[in-house]
Amino acid sequence: MTCPVLPEGFDPTDPDLYTERLPLEEFAELRRTAPVKWVPQTPEVSNFRDDGYWLVTRHADVKEVSTKPELYSTNRNTAIIRFAEGMDVNSIDAQKLIMINIDPPEHTRLRSIVQRGFTPRAINALKDALTDRAARIVHDAIKAGSGDFVTQVACELPLQAIAELIGVPQEDRRKIFEWSNQMLGYDDPEYAEDSSVGAAAAAEVMMYSMGMAEQRKACPAHDIVSKLVAAESEGSLSSDEFGFFVLLLAVAGNETTRNAITHGMLAFFDNPDQWDLYKSSRPETTADEIVRYSSPVMSFQRTATADTVLGGQQIKEGQRVGIFYSSANFDPLVFENPDKFDITRDPNPHLGFGGGGPHFCLGASLARMEINLMFEAIADAMPNIAKAAEPRRLRHAWINGIKELQVNYA
Repeated sequence: MTCPVLPEGFDPTDPDLYTERLPLEEFAELRRTAPVKWVPQTPEVSNFRDDGYWLVTRHADVKEVSTKPELYSTNRNTAIIRFAEGMDVNSIDAQKLIMINIDPPEHTRLRSIVQRGFTPRAINALKDALTDRAARIVHDAIKAGSGDFVTQVACELPLQAIAELIGVPQEDRRKIFEWSNQMLGYDDPEYAEDSSVGAAAAAEVMMYSMGMAEQRKACPAHDIVSKLVAAESEGSLSSDEFGFFVLLLAVAGNETTRNAITHGMLAFFDNPDQWDLYKSSRPETTADEIVRYSSPVMSFQRTATADTVLGGQQIKEGQRVGIFYSSANFDPLVFENPDKFDITRDPNPHLGFGGGGPHFCLGASLARMEINLMFEAIADAMPNIAKAAEPRRLRHAWINGIKELQVNYA
């Protein structure tokens, strides 16, 4: 390995970096020269009482970490690679109750329960309703003539899908939107002045969903919530566990898909040949290419449970390992012409839904459906949609977010 040529102090968890761009050039340099590289951090920055983490950029290494939960834990330090500066230890420890931060075998138990809501039959049952809603979302946007694609188009279908899936009344979906913005906006002053705003929003989600669970226990309905919380003695979720599940959905099922749709539209604006191709042929491979190209979740982390070797580097027990999907998804050892946005790319072994293993995204098939339905509706009703201004990016350490994208719909 040779020393990578990088900007001084380069740290791809720095939220300021992402207000401007993804560091794709730096990732390419790291994959070539130092695919597993130590990044020093002060404890004040990391919030993890350590002195840094291992930055992992190659596809193969990200997969290896993802598929060995016995060696790389999410629970030790959570899967979140960087919280807001100054976040206290107790607040971080509270995150360990969310399923994404739980290791097997407890994770296996929880996942076996919640996946009842994500069976092919359950997802397919949503298709007609979501198809109609996608058409209505686009129709309402057209009437406005122009506006913010994020709030008028991209955010709506993921919100309505969650509402449909778990029985949240459609009139409450905006609450989920606002709470999720506040939970993930802790690094962006537009959404939160400090981390307490995100904590308060998370508490609101918890109280709302736990109340829903108690209602279903008392009066079951023919919906997913009733099946998930029916009776703890029969292997169902407690009200607390259901609350943490909805908390995860508010991020994994809402923010990520919303950002994938927005980034997909941007990619089509930047690649008009692909938009023309999409309008004429609607390839099923489109959604996966959008997720690969945008990597809405840029990175997660694991913590080594024992001394090991990764990519030729000695990893010590207790050290954090940052797995960067936003780099792995552009690895030329796996993807031909990775910098090209190609909606016919097949096969497409991207890691945008995780690198495999126990934490692979439960809602991947639902996300693909939402992305495809949304772009089918856009292509049908507003084929000449055009960018009116450059997007405003979210200041965030691990979400590739777009706050605003002004467009003309006709």
